[in-house]
Amino acid sequence: MKIAISGTYSSGKTRSVMALSHYTGLPRTLARAIREILPEALPGKTLAEVTPAEFLQLMMRRHVGRAVHEAVLGENFLSDGSSLQEWLYGAARVRHGMNPTATAHLSETAQAPGSAEMAYFAEVVEQFGNAFKQHVSQTYDAFVHLRHELPITDDGHRPMNESFRTTIDEMLLSTLEELKIPVHVVGGAFPDRLDQIVEIFGLPTVMGVDEAIELANADYAQIDLRLETERAKAFASVAA
Repeated sequence: MKIAISGTYSSGKTRSVMALSHYTGLPRTLARAIREILPEALPGKTLAEVTPAEFLQLMMRRHVGRAVHEAVLGENFLSDGSSLQEWLYGAARVRHGMNPTATAHLSETAQAPGSAEMAYFAEVVEQFGNAFKQHVSQTYDAFVHLRHELPITDDGHRPMNESFRTTIDEMLLSTLEELKIPVHVVGGAFPDRLDQIVEIFGLPTVMGVDEAIELANADYAQIDLRLETERAKAFASVAA
């Protein structure tokens, strides 16, 4: 069974997939996050600084990375999100602007000033959405959607805009309904979420939940969460 763990950013998807993989023995997709792609795609830029055209490149890179790993893993795996995330992070920027943090204080109708560039961005994102939805529909057997419960992590990378995050959450659930893919919404404490997912699908377990969480925490600690600008400074310091 191919199961995608969905939700907005700061919903706990990545750590949940890591823990579930240890807990059940199912392999997980290893597609890189945008923060990991950004340094090689757009060296020296933060996500808040990317142009609409550059964001399309990030969407394409992440979707291709996902598709490659999905093909390698075969018929049974857990996925950290899906290509719907790539599309919706772009679609929500059509509404809230390319830097949602900068528009967090505005009403949604005032957040995305019209321009020819943004109008074209919206058209391309819509076409990406058509392709990505078709890919997701043909790939996954079921989704687990993590409730919109956790606060946004202020790490300098994620947009600090609750309205933006809510837009993504609502569009994600409505799209899954449109695609008629079974979706199970779970919430609560982290161990409870894992046990709910195991119970929903009748998945086997190969270790205790606490051990799985400890291993997932160790996996997550290995992710380089620094901004590209911080990495550049560190590299310059070592080179000097």
